[in-house]
Amino acid sequence: MRLSDLAKGSSVFLGVILAGYVSTIYVDRRLAPPPNPPAPTESPAPAKDPASSACIGEGGSWKNWPWPNVPMGSPKCQ
Repeated sequence: MRLSDLAKGSSVFLGVILAGYVSTIYVDRRLAPPPNPPAPTESPAPAKDPASSACIGEGGSWKNWPWPNVPMGSPKCQ
Protein backbone atom coordinates (compact mmCIF):
# COMPACT_ATOMS: atom_id res chain seq x y z
CA MET A 1 0.00 0.00 0.00
CA ARG A 2 1.35 3.35 -0.98
CA LEU A 3 0.98 6.54 1.02
CA SER A 4 -1.31 8.04 -1.63
CA ASP A 5 -3.67 5.03 -1.33
CA LEU A 6 -3.77 5.48 2.44
CA ALA A 7 -4.53 9.19 2.03
CA LYS A 8 -7.36 8.48 -0.44
CA GLY A 9 -8.88 5.82 1.81
CA SER A 10 -8.62 8.02 4.88
CA SER A 11 -10.22 10.95 3.12
CA VAL A 12 -13.13 8.78 1.90
CA PHE A 13 -13.58 7.34 5.41
CA LEU A 14 -13.54 10.82 6.94
CA GLY A 15 -15.94 12.09 4.27
CA VAL A 16 -18.45 9.32 5.01
CA ILE A 17 -18.31 10.02 8.74
CA LEU A 18 -18.73 13.75 8.17
CA ALA A 19 -21.66 13.22 5.77
CA GLY A 20 -23.37 10.94 8.29
CA TYR A 21 -22.97 13.50 11.06
CA VAL A 22 -24.29 16.35 8.91
CA SER A 23 -27.26 14.31 7.70
CA THR A 24 -28.10 13.35 11.29
CA ILE A 25 -28.18 17.01 12.29
CA TYR A 26 -30.34 17.81 9.24
CA VAL A 27 -32.80 15.02 10.00
CA ASP A 28 -32.99 15.98 13.68
CA ARG A 29 -33.81 19.58 12.82
CA ARG A 30 -36.29 18.84 10.03
CA LEU A 31 -38.08 15.66 11.10
CA ALA A 32 -37.77 15.30 14.87
CA PRO A 33 -40.66 16.53 17.02
CA PRO A 34 -40.10 19.71 19.00
CA PRO A 35 -38.29 19.12 22.30
CA ASN A 36 -41.21 20.37 24.44
CA PRO A 37 -44.51 19.53 22.75
CA PRO A 38 -47.48 21.47 24.07
CA ALA A 39 -49.28 19.65 26.84
CA PRO A 40 -52.84 18.57 26.08
CA THR A 41 -55.50 20.46 27.98
CA GLU A 42 -57.26 17.30 29.05
CA SER A 43 -55.64 13.90 29.30
CA PRO A 44 -57.70 10.74 29.70
CA ALA A 45 -57.59 9.46 33.24
CA PRO A 46 -57.76 5.80 34.09
CA ALA A 47 -60.97 4.57 35.65
CA LYS A 48 -60.71 4.09 39.38
CA ASP A 49 -63.81 2.03 40.19
CA PRO A 50 -63.81 -1.71 39.43
CA ALA A 51 -67.01 -1.52 37.38
CA SER A 52 -65.41 0.58 34.65
CA SER A 53 -61.86 -0.78 34.68
CA ALA A 54 -60.22 -2.15 31.56
CA CYS A 55 -61.47 -5.57 30.58
CA ILE A 56 -61.61 -7.92 27.61
CA GLY A 57 -65.03 -8.04 25.98
CA GLU A 58 -66.61 -10.51 23.57
CA GLY A 59 -64.34 -11.38 20.66
CA GLY A 60 -61.19 -10.17 22.46
CA SER A 61 -61.91 -6.43 22.11
CA TRP A 62 -60.89 -4.03 24.88
CA LYS A 63 -63.45 -2.06 26.87
CA ASN A 64 -62.92 1.04 29.04
CA TRP A 65 -59.29 1.64 28.02
CA PRO A 66 -58.62 5.14 26.55
CA TRP A 67 -54.93 4.71 25.66
CA PRO A 68 -53.48 3.01 22.58
CA ASN A 69 -51.32 0.66 24.63
CA VAL A 70 -53.14 -2.25 26.24
CA PRO A 71 -52.34 -3.97 29.53
CA MET A 72 -51.64 -7.67 29.41
CA GLY A 73 -53.77 -10.08 31.40
CA SER A 74 -56.84 -7.94 32.06
CA PRO A 75 -59.93 -9.81 33.26
CA LYS A 76 -62.91 -10.60 31.06
CA CYS A 77 -65.83 -8.16 31.27
CA GLN A 78 -68.67 -9.20 33.58
